[in-house]
Amino acid sequence: MKIIACGSVPTVIAPEKYFTGRVLQTPIIEKEPPARLRATLVSFEPGARTHWHTHPLGQTLYVTAGAGLVQTWDGPIQEIRAGDVISFAPGEKHWHGAAPKSAMTHIAMQEALDGVHADWLETVSAEQYGG
Repeated sequence: MKIIACGSVPTVIAPEKYFTGRVLQTPIIEKEPPARLRATLVSFEPGARTHWHTHPLGQTLYVTAGAGLVQTWDGPIQEIRAGDVISFAPGEKHWHGAAPKSAMTHIAMQEALDGVHADWLETVSAEQYGG
């Protein structure tokens, strides 16, 4: 058993090369091989969002607070709210983030394939974000 004490893992500002706007990330768990799980608490300020990306083994989001937006490459923008669970299939190109006037926090959970949790792609343009 391992207990990770509250406050012992620092919150970091998410890198601009993967996000637009101010986003904070607090690691929850990253299991060592042979396990593959990574979970992170991600807080988006209004208008902040990820870039387009995929996950080799898929991703699940659990929205813990606020309201946000999510979109797959070939789908419409959809609203998400606290309590919603969003599941992306392996390799499904998508983005997610806060709504324009509301912050949003979610827990992002994904597994690694050969050490890779995500493949980051292009920025979500203002036009794409605005619908």
